[in-house]
Amino acid sequence: MAAPSADIRPLRSAPIDRLTSPIRRFLRIEAASGLVLALAAAIALVLANTAWGPAVHAFWQAKIGLAAGGWSFEKPLEFWINDGLMAIFFFVVGLEIKREILTGELRSVRKATLPVVAALGGMIVPAGVYLAFGHAGEAQRGWGVPMATDIAFVVGLLAAVGRRAPFGLKIFLLSLAIADDLGAILVIAVAYTDRLDWLLLAFAAAGFGLTILMNALGIRALIAYVAVALVTWYFTYRSGIHPTIAGVLFGMLTPHRAWLGRETLKLALTDVANEIGDRPEPIDLTAADVAVLRYAAREAVAPLQRLEDRLHPWVSFAIMPLFALANAGVEVNLAALGENISLAIVAGLVLGKPLGIVLFAFIAVKLKLAMLPSRTTWRHLIAAGFLGGIGFTMSLFISGLAFVGDPAMLATAKAGVLLGSILAAAIGAMLLYAGPVPEDD
Repeated sequence: MAAPSADIRPLRSAPIDRLTSPIRRFLRIEAASGLVLALAAAIALVLANTAWGPAVHAFWQAKIGLAAGGWSFEKPLEFWINDGLMAIFFFVVGLEIKREILTGELRSVRKATLPVVAALGGMIVPAGVYLAFGHAGEAQRGWGVPMATDIAFVVGLLAAVGRRAPFGLKIFLLSLAIADDLGAILVIAVAYTDRLDWLLLAFAAAGFGLTILMNALGIRALIAYVAVALVTWYFTYRSGIHPTIAGVLFGMLTPHRAWLGRETLKLALTDVANEIGDRPEPIDLTAADVAVLRYAAREAVAPLQRLEDRLHPWVSFAIMPLFALANAGVEVNLAALGENISLAIVAGLVLGKPLGIVLFAFIAVKLKLAMLPSRTTWRHLIAAGFLGGIGFTMSLFISGLAFVGDPAMLATAKAGVLLGSILAAAIGAMLLYAGPVPEDD
């Protein structure tokens, strides 16, 4: 066998890649985002209950923005996180929903029935439990708070319990969370939109229409889509609809098919390889060759997959922790936990969520519309119901929409979200730990 040429080097990682590989592996573990999120929430809680509390609050309320001529758009830093960066989070949610519907667990009616029905129960019953506390006035707007599930914390706990959570249960919970996210998006769009400016809404709709047209024309420049998205986000916000809805819709509009097929990619690689082989020494790769390879490699991956892979680490390890730092800083006040709003949210998360998830799942199974996942028992499903009560991020987000005009109610709601999420997580984890380790699938 001939010895390899000195100019032929194997595809191997550079020294810097070997140094950063542990970090990349950490980012690939989705469960780690739950740990980072918990750490950020703990920091926010500690700071809010020290002498630094007022200074931290003032920091998040500091106004920043843009101005040009007679036009200006200045908002508190908290706004740019909750309404700006969270739009990127919801964009990724839109990507995940589309992927699951087209190629994931929600593509099949039989597979989707159990998590979708369970998610429906996990939204209806907690809202009913909240309203059963007999709220009056603005307090009634909090019914959407206990409906949400924080998937990052759920995945983190599932990782912590290891093999005590069967693989089928993990798939069920992930699918349930996707359906739950879709329900939360509808609640935000319908229930927490008080006024509409139809002209500005038409401008926003034109932005979505332009995006569809650009996709149809084959425009691939990312900067063009970012520019349209920013303008559409602004018009969506000014129209009265929460701008995170724009993020979801842009996610749903992202193409799920690659621009270049496998055969086209092979031809592009073969053409470049043949051209290199026909050239006399020492002419190697040219800028044109690299451009072709770069284009082929990029467009052989579907935009949906490419954007989800790129943005997911940023959302999990930057945007969500920032959101927690800005919103989880609640002064510990035992009196607030005794308020009607707080008690209703705790009851909705700790009682309503598991009751709704398990009850609706039980009905679906008994009616033979669905079946339990592999190696999963009803005890596992009850534990999953409690894990679904970890509202945290999404519940805090909806709290901010429900009680935006009343800081006292908002603080009480946040206290209920934190306590309810902690209790639901503890009960769900204990139920999984208490049972035997299921057999491998």
